[in-house]
Amino acid sequence: MNAVTAVEASAVRNTITQAAVAALVAGDPLGGGFYAGQIRQGEEIYALVVAPKDGGEHDDIVWNSDRSRVEGALSYFDGAANTVAMAEAGSDLAKWALGLQINGYHDWRLPARDEAEIIYRNLKPTAGNYAGFRDGENPSSVPVGYPYTEKSPAQTSAAAFQAGGAEAFEEAWYWTSTQYAGSSSHAWGQGFDDGGQNHLHKSNEFRARAVRRLLVIQ
Repeated sequence: MNAVTAVEASAVRNTITQAAVAALVAGDPLGGGFYAGQIRQGEEIYALVVAPKDGGEHDDIVWNSDRSRVEGALSYFDGAANTVAMAEAGSDLAKWALGLQINGYHDWRLPARDEAEIIYRNLKPTAGNYAGFRDGENPSSVPVGYPYTEKSPAQTSAAAFQAGGAEAFEEAWYWTSTQYAGSSSHAWGQGFDDGGQNHLHKSNEFRARAVRRLLVIQ
């Protein structure tokens, strides 16, 4: 048998079969972290992986000290491209995410806005939601996300991600990698207290959690 090249090995590590992903529930160990749900980008579907809190979460930090518009960080679903653009614009937050090496994986980055919503929906630490006009609407998630009610989605069943658990998100704002298109000085944040999303001033300090993802194949 021919030896598997480094590129081929990397490709294997970054894919998951449809059958395997169908057997997962949010919070299950996967790909160096924990399964958080699925997202569509173009014709491809990916399994989203949240980094372990120990080593994969940053305390309060600014999105970027430079408030200039980052044109390459406008995607709602491509967090990898956003994070690279942020780093090129000088963001210490993005450089932190891209520099992570956790459990043998080094392709961690910041979640895009729709990815952050998927994480909240499936791994929310508490019960209850802010049921605003469009909170929870997510055309990128698989299945497509619809607006929250006060009780749906419910608190995650994954004990480690429930409030007080070892992997739980804090009831606080977390940065996404998505620049707010309406203002160069703002970027999108995801609230993990009630699920709201809002454009926040880049100079504010909020938390961040790294992610990576696996291509879903037949």
